[in-house]
Amino acid sequence: MKSKIVFPFLILALASMACGFNIELPKAQKPGPEVTDEIVVPATGADETRLKLSFGAGEIKLSPGAEKNLVEGTATYNYEQFKPVIETNDADVEIKMGDMKFNSLPSFNEFVNTWDFKLGSDPMALNIDAGAYDATYELGGLSLTGLTIKDGAADVELNFSELNPVEMSVFKYETGASNLKLTGLANANFSTFDFSSGAGDYTLDFSGDLQRDASIKISTGLSNIILVIPEGVNAVVQVDSGVSNVNAVPGWGQNGDTYTQEGDGPTLTFVVDIGAGNLTLAR
Repeated sequence: MKSKIVFPFLILALASMACGFNIELPKAQKPGPEVTDEIVVPATGADETRLKLSFGAGEIKLSPGAEKNLVEGTATYNYEQFKPVIETNDADVEIKMGDMKFNSLPSFNEFVNTWDFKLGSDPMALNIDAGAYDATYELGGLSLTGLTIKDGAADVELNFSELNPVEMSVFKYETGASNLKLTGLANANFSTFDFSSGAGDYTLDFSGDLQRDASIKISTGLSNIILVIPEGVNAVVQVDSGVSNVNAVPGWGQNGDTYTQEGDGPTLTFVVDIGAGNLTLAR
């Protein structure tokens, strides 16, 4: 999955500027030795902790497993500017990249910035604000009361391998030109899922143990979207599209722009606004 997408857009932008103007690009700043910091953030003891991860570029790995703390793990980097900063204020905790100011451009080919964190089991609202990065998120079993992810050019695999033991009110994901695969989404135990994106390839897999009715709003531009809804799950998909193709596997009923699948238990209700591209309803 790791496509090293971190800085290509910046490089292209600088090259375009150089072609249009008589300027001299600064020499790349050489990296220092790799440094690995131990990251430990104690649990707040609050009924709900609000954890924010602010990450510019690089690679993030998240998983459950912090025994007694809110966050445990490591941050590895080779520019001093990327040293993480931890800020706490009662139940509000933020881990963010350090000062991104450079006297000259960093050396893109030798760039290292990796966070590998385990999260605790106490109830939390998790907010991830990232730029161009690669990510592997295993969130199964975490007690997430809310989840917000906002990123730019991203390559992300996100999985809920186990049921969220608390009800999540809203799961919001906003992304740019990205490649995303989100699986086990029924285990997220959300009431509302709001997904918006630019151009890209997106797989949203709603497998898992669906606990209650849930609504999903999808708004996207030129993209390829695959919605995986397991056989036997009640689902209604309302499609509002421009120039796009909708492909549904056998077992889906269609009435105009509305697609339905009959099953037992709670219902997933989708509203899909796709500008152009392809939408596939799979099982």
